[in-house]
Amino acid sequence: MQISSVFDSGNIEVIAAESPSQVRLAIRPDAGGNHYQWFHFRVTGARGQALRLRIENAAKASYPDGWVDYRACASYDRKHWFRVPTTYDGTALTIEHTPAHDSVYFAYFAPYSHERHAERIAHWQALPDVRLECVGRSVLGRDVDLLRIGEEGAGRRVAWIIARQHPGETMAEWFVEGLLDRLLDPHEPVARALRERMTFFVVPNMNPDGSTLGHLRNNAAGANLNREWAGPTEQRSPEVLGVRRRMEATGVDFFLDVHGDEALPYNFISGAEGIPSWSAAQERAQLVYGEALLAASPDFQTIEGYARSDPGKANMTMATTWVAERFGCLAMTFEQPFKDTKDTPQPDGWSPPRARRLGHAQLDAIRAVLEHLPEARR
Repeated sequence: MQISSVFDSGNIEVIAAESPSQVRLAIRPDAGGNHYQWFHFRVTGARGQALRLRIENAAKASYPDGWVDYRACASYDRKHWFRVPTTYDGTALTIEHTPAHDSVYFAYFAPYSHERHAERIAHWQALPDVRLECVGRSVLGRDVDLLRIGEEGAGRRVAWIIARQHPGETMAEWFVEGLLDRLLDPHEPVARALRERMTFFVVPNMNPDGSTLGHLRNNAAGANLNREWAGPTEQRSPEVLGVRRRMEATGVDFFLDVHGDEALPYNFISGAEGIPSWSAAQERAQLVYGEALLAASPDFQTIEGYARSDPGKANMTMATTWVAERFGCLAMTFEQPFKDTKDTPQPDGWSPPRARRLGHAQLDAIRAVLEHLPEARR
Protein backbone atom coordinates (compact mmCIF):
# COMPACT_ATOMS: atom_id res chain seq x y z
CA MET A 1 0.00 0.00 0.00
CA GLN A 2 1.23 3.49 -0.91
CA ILE A 3 -0.14 6.94 -0.02
CA SER A 4 0.86 9.93 -2.12
CA SER A 5 -0.09 13.57 -2.57
CA VAL A 6 2.64 14.98 -4.83
CA PHE A 7 0.24 16.19 -7.52
CA ASP A 8 -1.98 19.15 -8.31
CA SER A 9 -3.79 20.25 -5.10
CA GLY A 10 -2.39 17.29 -3.18
CA ASN A 11 -2.06 17.62 0.59
CA ILE A 12 -1.37 14.98 3.22
CA GLU A 13 1.48 13.88 5.46
CA VAL A 14 1.88 10.21 6.35
CA ILE A 15 2.75 9.54 9.99
CA ALA A 16 2.40 5.76 9.81
CA ALA A 17 0.94 3.33 7.25
CA GLU A 18 2.08 -0.17 8.21
CA SER A 19 -1.47 -1.51 8.12
CA PRO A 20 -4.49 -0.46 6.00
CA SER A 21 -6.61 -0.47 9.14
CA GLN A 22 -4.24 1.77 11.12
CA VAL A 23 -3.17 4.58 8.82
CA ARG A 24 -2.14 7.76 10.64
CA LEU A 25 -2.16 11.02 8.68
CA ALA A 26 -1.88 14.78 9.12
CA ILE A 27 -2.89 17.74 6.93
CA ARG A 28 -0.05 20.06 5.90
CA PRO A 29 -0.68 23.73 6.80
CA ASP A 30 -0.93 26.47 4.18
CA ALA A 31 1.98 28.78 3.57
CA GLY A 32 1.92 31.17 6.51
CA GLY A 33 1.02 28.32 8.84
CA ASN A 34 -2.25 29.81 10.08
CA HIS A 35 -4.73 27.69 8.13
CA TYR A 36 -5.34 24.09 7.11
CA GLN A 37 -8.27 21.82 6.39
CA TRP A 38 -8.01 20.88 2.72
CA PHE A 39 -6.73 17.36 2.04
CA HIS A 40 -6.31 15.45 -1.21
CA PHE A 41 -4.37 12.21 -1.53
CA ARG A 42 -4.19 8.88 -3.34
CA VAL A 43 -4.08 5.36 -1.90
CA THR A 44 -2.80 2.52 -4.08
CA GLY A 45 -2.38 -1.18 -3.43
CA ALA A 46 -5.29 -1.58 -1.01
CA ARG A 47 -7.94 -3.07 -3.29
CA GLY A 48 -10.45 -5.09 -1.27
CA GLN A 49 -8.87 -4.12 2.05
CA ALA A 50 -10.72 -2.19 4.74
CA LEU A 51 -9.01 1.20 5.00
CA ARG A 52 -9.14 3.18 8.22
CA LEU A 53 -7.50 6.55 7.63
CA ARG A 54 -7.09 8.67 10.75
CA ILE A 55 -6.24 12.37 10.27
CA GLU A 56 -4.73 13.12 13.65
CA ASN A 57 -4.47 16.92 13.56
CA ALA A 58 -8.13 17.48 12.60
CA ALA A 59 -9.03 19.13 15.92
CA LYS A 60 -6.60 21.98 15.26
CA ALA A 61 -7.81 22.63 11.72
CA SER A 62 -9.10 26.08 10.85
CA TYR A 63 -12.75 25.09 11.30
CA PRO A 64 -13.05 21.95 13.47
CA ASP A 65 -16.84 22.38 13.58
CA GLY A 66 -16.72 21.62 9.88
CA TRP A 67 -15.91 17.97 10.65
CA VAL A 68 -19.23 17.42 12.46
CA ASP A 69 -21.65 15.51 10.20
CA TYR A 70 -19.06 15.65 7.42
CA ARG A 71 -18.30 12.80 4.97
CA ALA A 72 -15.10 12.74 2.91
CA CYS A 73 -15.15 12.57 -0.89
CA ALA A 74 -13.64 9.65 -2.82
CA SER A 75 -13.11 8.79 -6.48
CA TYR A 76 -11.58 6.05 -8.61
CA ASP A 77 -11.59 7.93 -11.93
CA ARG A 78 -11.19 11.54 -10.65
CA LYS A 79 -14.44 12.43 -12.44
CA HIS A 80 -17.21 10.99 -10.28
CA TRP A 81 -16.82 11.74 -6.57
CA PHE A 82 -18.86 9.97 -3.92
CA ARG A 83 -19.07 10.25 -0.14
CA VAL A 84 -17.62 7.65 2.22
CA PRO A 85 -18.19 6.97 5.97
CA THR A 86 -16.36 9.54 8.08
CA THR A 87 -16.39 10.20 11.82
CA TYR A 88 -14.96 12.90 14.08
CA ASP A 89 -14.31 12.19 17.75
CA GLY A 90 -13.20 15.68 18.75
CA THR A 91 -9.56 14.82 18.15
CA ALA A 92 -9.15 12.99 14.84
CA LEU A 93 -11.11 12.61 11.62
CA THR A 94 -11.43 8.96 10.56
CA ILE A 95 -12.28 7.93 7.00
CA GLU A 96 -13.31 4.32 6.35
CA HIS A 97 -13.58 2.72 2.93
CA THR A 98 -12.85 -0.60 1.22
CA PRO A 99 -11.55 0.23 -2.29
CA ALA A 100 -13.05 -1.68 -5.21
CA HIS A 101 -10.03 -0.84 -7.38
CA ASP A 102 -6.26 -0.56 -7.03
CA SER A 103 -6.23 3.24 -6.81
CA VAL A 104 -8.58 5.55 -4.93
CA TYR A 105 -8.42 9.29 -4.28
CA PHE A 106 -9.74 11.03 -1.19
CA ALA A 107 -10.38 14.77 -0.86
CA TYR A 108 -12.06 17.32 1.37
CA PHE A 109 -14.30 18.21 -1.58
CA ALA A 110 -14.20 17.24 -5.26
CA PRO A 111 -11.06 18.96 -6.60
CA TYR A 112 -11.11 21.41 -9.49
CA SER A 113 -7.77 20.84 -11.18
CA HIS A 114 -5.52 23.36 -12.86
CA GLU A 115 -5.77 21.25 -16.02
CA ARG A 116 -9.58 21.46 -16.02
CA HIS A 117 -9.31 25.21 -15.42
CA ALA A 118 -6.98 25.54 -18.44
CA GLU A 119 -9.23 23.40 -20.65
CA ARG A 120 -12.39 25.34 -19.79
CA ILE A 121 -10.67 28.71 -20.22
CA ALA A 122 -9.43 27.59 -23.65
CA HIS A 123 -12.96 26.51 -24.58
CA TRP A 124 -14.73 29.65 -23.36
CA GLN A 125 -12.26 32.14 -24.83
CA ALA A 126 -12.88 30.71 -28.31
CA LEU A 127 -16.62 31.46 -28.18
CA PRO A 128 -18.23 34.56 -29.74
CA ASP A 129 -18.22 37.78 -27.66
CA VAL A 130 -15.58 36.43 -25.25
CA ARG A 131 -12.15 37.93 -24.66
CA LEU A 132 -9.47 36.49 -22.38
CA GLU A 133 -7.16 38.73 -20.37
CA CYS A 134 -4.32 37.95 -18.02
CA VAL A 135 -5.35 40.43 -15.36
CA GLY A 136 -2.24 39.74 -13.30
CA ARG A 137 0.11 37.08 -12.09
CA SER A 138 0.25 35.22 -8.81
CA VAL A 139 3.10 35.28 -6.33
CA LEU A 140 4.67 32.31 -8.15
CA GLY A 141 4.01 33.76 -11.59
CA ARG A 142 0.85 31.90 -12.59
CA ASP A 143 -1.66 33.73 -14.78
CA VAL A 144 -4.82 35.09 -13.17
CA ASP A 145 -7.34 34.55 -15.97
CA LEU A 146 -10.15 37.03 -16.60
CA LEU A 147 -12.94 36.34 -19.10
CA ARG A 148 -14.78 39.34 -20.50
CA ILE A 149 -18.17 38.53 -22.02
CA GLY A 150 -19.57 41.33 -24.16
CA GLU A 151 -18.17 44.67 -25.20
CA GLU A 152 -17.52 47.55 -22.84
CA GLY A 153 -19.52 50.67 -23.54
CA ALA A 154 -21.95 53.33 -22.36
CA GLY A 155 -25.38 52.17 -21.28
CA ARG A 156 -24.25 48.65 -20.37
CA ARG A 157 -24.23 47.43 -16.78
CA VAL A 158 -21.05 45.78 -15.51
CA ALA A 159 -21.06 42.51 -13.59
CA TRP A 160 -17.97 41.12 -11.84
CA ILE A 161 -17.89 37.51 -10.59
CA ILE A 162 -14.84 36.06 -8.87
CA ALA A 163 -14.19 32.68 -7.24
CA ARG A 164 -11.65 30.70 -5.22
CA GLN A 165 -10.00 33.49 -3.31
CA HIS A 166 -9.80 30.60 -0.84
CA PRO A 167 -8.35 27.82 -3.01
CA GLY A 168 -9.68 24.86 -1.02
CA GLU A 169 -13.24 26.02 -1.69
CA THR A 170 -13.37 24.19 -5.01
CA MET A 171 -17.16 24.21 -5.19
CA ALA A 172 -16.77 27.90 -6.08
CA GLU A 173 -15.13 27.12 -9.42
CA TRP A 174 -17.62 24.34 -10.16
CA PHE A 175 -20.34 26.97 -9.54
CA VAL A 176 -18.70 29.45 -11.95
CA GLU A 177 -18.30 26.73 -14.58
CA GLY A 178 -22.05 26.19 -14.53
CA LEU A 179 -22.74 29.91 -14.68
CA LEU A 180 -20.43 30.42 -17.67
CA ASP A 181 -21.72 27.40 -19.57
CA ARG A 182 -25.26 28.79 -19.42
CA LEU A 183 -24.22 32.41 -20.01
CA LEU A 184 -22.33 31.42 -23.17
CA ASP A 185 -24.99 29.07 -24.56
CA PRO A 186 -26.19 30.75 -27.79
CA HIS A 187 -29.57 29.01 -27.49
CA GLU A 188 -30.24 30.16 -23.90
CA PRO A 189 -32.75 33.06 -23.94
CA VAL A 190 -32.05 34.37 -20.42
CA ALA A 191 -28.32 34.43 -21.16
CA ARG A 192 -28.92 36.18 -24.48
CA ALA A 193 -31.06 38.85 -22.80
CA LEU A 194 -28.38 39.47 -20.17
CA ARG A 195 -25.54 39.65 -22.68
CA GLU A 196 -27.45 42.30 -24.62
CA ARG A 197 -27.48 44.62 -21.59
CA MET A 198 -24.53 43.66 -19.40
CA THR A 199 -20.81 43.12 -19.72
CA PHE A 200 -19.50 40.30 -17.53
CA PHE A 201 -16.01 40.07 -16.08
CA VAL A 202 -15.36 36.63 -14.58
CA VAL A 203 -12.28 35.37 -12.69
CA PRO A 204 -12.85 31.62 -12.14
CA ASN A 205 -9.77 31.19 -9.94
CA MET A 206 -8.33 34.10 -7.97
CA ASN A 207 -5.72 31.96 -6.22
CA PRO A 208 -3.99 29.62 -8.70
CA ASP A 209 -0.93 29.15 -6.44
CA GLY A 210 -2.93 28.08 -3.41
CA SER A 211 -5.08 25.82 -5.57
CA THR A 212 -2.08 23.95 -6.97
CA LEU A 213 -0.26 23.79 -3.63
CA GLY A 214 -3.20 22.21 -1.81
CA HIS A 215 -3.99 25.16 0.46
CA LEU A 216 -7.26 25.88 2.20
CA ARG A 217 -7.24 29.70 2.33
CA ASN A 218 -3.85 31.28 1.62
CA ASN A 219 -1.79 32.10 -1.45
CA ALA A 220 1.90 31.21 -1.81
CA ALA A 221 2.93 34.22 0.28
CA GLY A 222 0.70 33.16 3.17
CA ALA A 223 -1.92 35.85 2.47
CA ASN A 224 -5.65 35.28 2.85
CA LEU A 225 -6.71 37.12 -0.31
CA ASN A 226 -10.13 37.94 1.10
CA ARG A 227 -8.45 40.09 3.74
CA GLU A 228 -6.24 42.00 1.28
CA TRP A 229 -8.68 44.26 -0.58
CA ALA A 230 -8.04 47.44 1.40
CA GLY A 231 -4.36 47.49 0.50
CA PRO A 232 -3.06 44.74 -1.82
CA THR A 233 0.61 44.73 -2.77
CA GLU A 234 2.71 43.20 -5.54
CA GLN A 235 4.70 41.19 -3.01
CA ARG A 236 1.91 39.80 -0.83
CA SER A 237 -1.31 39.82 -2.89
CA PRO A 238 -0.69 40.61 -6.58
CA GLU A 239 -3.78 38.55 -7.48
CA VAL A 240 -6.07 41.05 -5.75
CA LEU A 241 -4.08 44.04 -6.93
CA GLY A 242 -4.50 43.10 -10.59
CA VAL A 243 -8.24 42.53 -10.28
CA ARG A 244 -8.76 45.74 -8.33
CA ARG A 245 -6.95 47.78 -10.97
CA ARG A 246 -9.15 46.34 -13.72
CA MET A 247 -12.28 47.04 -11.68
CA GLU A 248 -11.26 50.68 -11.37
CA ALA A 249 -11.13 50.84 -15.16
CA THR A 250 -14.52 49.18 -15.74
CA GLY A 251 -16.63 50.19 -12.76
CA VAL A 252 -18.90 47.66 -11.04
CA ASP A 253 -22.71 47.48 -10.90
CA PHE A 254 -23.03 43.87 -9.68
CA PHE A 255 -20.44 41.85 -7.79
CA LEU A 256 -20.46 38.24 -6.61
CA ASP A 257 -17.58 36.64 -4.70
CA VAL A 258 -18.11 32.85 -4.67
CA HIS A 259 -16.92 30.78 -1.69
CA GLY A 260 -17.60 27.68 0.39
CA ASP A 261 -18.32 27.46 4.12
CA GLU A 262 -16.81 24.59 6.07
CA ALA A 263 -19.38 24.38 8.86
CA LEU A 264 -22.79 25.60 7.69
CA PRO A 265 -24.96 23.13 5.71
CA TYR A 266 -26.62 25.79 3.55
CA ASN A 267 -26.27 27.87 0.40
CA PHE A 268 -26.59 31.53 1.32
CA ILE A 269 -25.47 35.07 0.58
CA SER A 270 -23.63 37.46 2.86
CA GLY A 271 -24.03 41.13 2.03
CA ALA A 272 -22.24 44.38 2.79
CA GLU A 273 -24.78 45.85 5.21
CA GLY A 274 -22.10 47.07 7.62
CA ILE A 275 -20.26 49.40 5.23
CA PRO A 276 -20.35 53.14 6.03
CA SER A 277 -22.35 54.08 2.92
CA TRP A 278 -24.88 51.21 2.89
CA SER A 279 -28.00 52.49 1.11
CA ALA A 280 -31.66 51.65 0.76
CA ALA A 281 -31.01 50.96 -2.93
CA GLN A 282 -28.41 48.35 -2.09
CA GLU A 283 -30.72 46.79 0.48
CA ARG A 284 -33.58 46.60 -2.01
CA ALA A 285 -31.42 45.10 -4.77
CA GLN A 286 -30.07 42.44 -2.44
CA LEU A 287 -33.60 41.50 -1.38
CA VAL A 288 -34.75 41.20 -5.02
CA TYR A 289 -31.74 39.04 -5.89
CA GLY A 290 -32.34 36.72 -2.93
CA GLU A 291 -36.04 36.31 -3.68
CA ALA A 292 -35.37 35.59 -7.36
CA LEU A 293 -32.71 32.99 -6.60
CA LEU A 294 -34.98 31.39 -4.03
CA ALA A 295 -37.59 30.95 -6.77
CA ALA A 296 -34.99 29.64 -9.23
CA SER A 297 -33.31 27.03 -7.00
CA PRO A 298 -34.65 25.05 -4.03
CA ASP A 299 -31.01 24.43 -3.03
CA PHE A 300 -30.77 28.11 -2.03
CA GLN A 301 -32.24 29.58 1.14
CA THR A 302 -32.35 32.93 2.94
CA ILE A 303 -32.94 31.97 6.59
CA GLU A 304 -29.53 30.69 7.72
CA GLY A 305 -26.18 32.38 7.19
CA TYR A 306 -23.80 34.87 8.74
CA ALA A 307 -25.01 37.57 11.13
CA ARG A 308 -25.36 41.02 9.56
CA SER A 309 -22.68 43.49 10.55
CA ASP A 310 -23.83 46.53 12.50
CA PRO A 311 -23.83 49.82 10.56
CA GLY A 312 -20.28 51.04 10.04
CA LYS A 313 -18.75 47.87 11.53
CA ALA A 314 -17.99 45.86 8.39
CA ASN A 315 -14.56 44.37 7.79
CA MET A 316 -13.39 46.62 4.98
CA THR A 317 -10.48 44.36 3.99
CA MET A 318 -12.88 41.87 2.35
CA ALA A 319 -13.81 41.87 -1.34
CA THR A 320 -17.57 42.30 -0.93
CA THR A 321 -17.34 45.19 1.52
CA TRP A 322 -14.54 46.98 -0.33
CA VAL A 323 -16.35 46.72 -3.68
CA ALA A 324 -19.72 47.78 -2.21
CA GLU A 325 -18.19 50.83 -0.53
CA ARG A 326 -15.98 51.86 -3.46
CA PHE A 327 -18.61 51.57 -6.17
CA GLY A 328 -21.92 51.85 -4.27
CA CYS A 329 -23.10 48.72 -6.08
CA LEU A 330 -24.81 45.47 -5.15
CA ALA A 331 -21.98 43.28 -3.84
CA MET A 332 -22.41 39.90 -2.17
CA THR A 333 -20.45 36.88 -0.99
CA PHE A 334 -22.00 33.57 -2.04
CA GLU A 335 -21.36 30.59 0.27
CA GLN A 336 -21.86 26.88 -0.45
CA PRO A 337 -21.45 23.91 1.90
CA PHE A 338 -18.67 21.34 2.06
CA LYS A 339 -21.14 18.91 3.64
CA ASP A 340 -24.62 19.06 2.15
CA THR A 341 -27.67 21.26 2.22
CA LYS A 342 -29.63 20.48 5.36
CA ASP A 343 -32.99 21.13 3.71
CA THR A 344 -32.34 19.31 0.39
CA PRO A 345 -29.83 16.52 1.13
CA GLN A 346 -28.64 14.09 -1.54
CA PRO A 347 -26.64 10.81 -1.31
CA ASP A 348 -23.41 12.40 -2.59
CA GLY A 349 -23.85 15.53 -0.49
CA TRP A 350 -23.10 18.89 -2.03
CA SER A 351 -21.35 18.03 -5.28
CA PRO A 352 -19.95 19.47 -8.52
CA PRO A 353 -23.17 18.80 -10.51
CA ARG A 354 -25.25 20.57 -7.88
CA ALA A 355 -22.81 23.49 -7.69
CA ARG A 356 -22.91 23.86 -11.48
CA ARG A 357 -26.71 23.90 -11.46
CA LEU A 358 -26.72 26.58 -8.78
CA GLY A 359 -24.38 28.53 -11.04
CA HIS A 360 -26.96 28.15 -13.82
CA ALA A 361 -29.64 29.63 -11.54
CA GLN A 362 -27.61 32.80 -11.00
CA LEU A 363 -28.65 34.07 -14.41
CA ASP A 364 -32.30 34.12 -13.38
CA ALA A 365 -31.46 36.10 -10.24
CA ILE A 366 -29.21 38.55 -12.10
CA ARG A 367 -31.89 39.14 -14.72
CA ALA A 368 -34.45 39.79 -12.00
CA VAL A 369 -32.25 42.30 -10.19
CA LEU A 370 -31.00 44.12 -13.29
CA GLU A 371 -33.65 46.85 -13.15
CA HIS A 372 -33.06 47.32 -9.42
CA LEU A 373 -29.29 47.79 -9.41
CA PRO A 374 -28.18 51.04 -7.76
CA GLU A 375 -26.48 53.72 -9.83
CA ALA A 376 -22.92 52.80 -9.06
CA ARG A 377 -20.09 55.25 -8.46
CA ARG A 378 -17.41 55.42 -11.13
